[in-house]
Amino acid sequence: MQKKMLFTLICSWFVLMAFGQKYLELGDQRELFVDHYLIDVLQNVRIIMHHPVDEGPVLFFDKPWEGAFSTYSTIIKENDIYRAYYRGRPITVLDGDEHELSCYAESKDGIHWVKPVLKQYEVHGTFDNNVVLANAAPVTHNFSPFLDTNPNAAPDQRYKALGGIVNTGLVAYVSPDGIHWRKLQEEGVFKKGMFDSQNVVFWSESEQCYICYFRIWSGGGYSGVRTVARTTSTDFIHWTEPVAMTFGDTPMEDMYTNQTAPYFRAPHIYIAIGGRFMPGRQVLTDEQAKELNVDPRYFKDCSDAFLMTTRGGNLYDRTFMEAFIRPGVGWENWVSRSNYPALNVVQTGFAEMSIYVNQDYAQTTAHLRRYSLRLDGFTSIVAPYQGGEAITKYFTFSGSELEINYSTSAAGEIRFEFQDTDGNPIPGFTLEDSPTIIGNEIARIVQWKSGKSLNELIGKPVRMRIVMKDANLYSIRFN
Repeated sequence: MQKKMLFTLICSWFVLMAFGQKYLELGDQRELFVDHYLIDVLQNVRIIMHHPVDEGPVLFFDKPWEGAFSTYSTIIKENDIYRAYYRGRPITVLDGDEHELSCYAESKDGIHWVKPVLKQYEVHGTFDNNVVLANAAPVTHNFSPFLDTNPNAAPDQRYKALGGIVNTGLVAYVSPDGIHWRKLQEEGVFKKGMFDSQNVVFWSESEQCYICYFRIWSGGGYSGVRTVARTTSTDFIHWTEPVAMTFGDTPMEDMYTNQTAPYFRAPHIYIAIGGRFMPGRQVLTDEQAKELNVDPRYFKDCSDAFLMTTRGGNLYDRTFMEAFIRPGVGWENWVSRSNYPALNVVQTGFAEMSIYVNQDYAQTTAHLRRYSLRLDGFTSIVAPYQGGEAITKYFTFSGSELEINYSTSAAGEIRFEFQDTDGNPIPGFTLEDSPTIIGNEIARIVQWKSGKSLNELIGKPVRMRIVMKDANLYSIRFN
């Protein structure tokens, strides 16, 4: 194993020298181990995906204007308010029909939700409802809002949204507060897609533009499998030619939703927690479906949630093909178009973030369910009791201290070493200078025995050697 690792390091060095490979520029960004972006060599260490913990239902779609076909949810955290948006649809006729509405709920903690009485639209004979958009079909089929973090966004357009189907294209809406919406213009702003899903959009801090990830089909029209394309804009009105997303050397799958969004603690990394659709993969018998009282058109397929990432461009990284969230115990979890995650991951505690999932689709028990994860805890690099180590690629950084999110067992540990471009340990930052780190912390600052500061390494190309035993490392950051 050691000979193999030495051979790999020598090959990496020759490639670096021969082709003048550019160093990664980390700056002061937090890096998560959701892909192999930072990793060069793993010896008895691997990258693993963690599975969210089911925390139970938090929001039932039980109003007369909501119902069994409520879906395409979005969660937005603004300061101390959590906002939930979702389609209200008590019956299903055609996509984009007049029965579809955009509904709203809010929370102070992301756990306990209320549906405020907004009195904006008369629905089912009453203004006492939580509807934020009505009489706007087909936009309300898949209305997908976001909080615009573009520093140049107009105050009355702090919130933006897109919605629509193939006949209309994506129609733009704006709002000053996320509750009162108006159409930005009559014509759809983007029309080159099929759009028969939730089409997501956000302002990218790293790419300095608006990005929309939207539904296309791999064979054109409605043929092939459901997949994703991307377009960008600098003004939210004029959009570039779409580019189909690619998935590396992985098989194409039906991606019913993509739910791509910047991770709030590392916005240069876009996390996609979407719904994987398995058409014709039937679990329930006709008798079981009848007993469950599921709509008879929606039990002959099944779905789960996947995790993939992208750092811009048209490539998704699918390091993990296994389900991120499996369907739960009970026939109600194995119907068509259930288990679709809401857009966005939000922090709901000091060390916790939450993911929300639409479940029990096409049933009277349709609801939004909360799942929890450790902050940054989508994935980690992990070493067993026997120990192992990871070598990063060469990089530069701008922070003066190394912050880590990690956990060990009582017998486990982590140590760090910085190496120069010749692969030699840098004095003061060798493995012997590293403290033996034991514990479980979201933000631990590594202090060197030598007393040296990382200031002397700022801007210089280095790499890290990470030696681990019975430990997980979730993220690093140079503050």
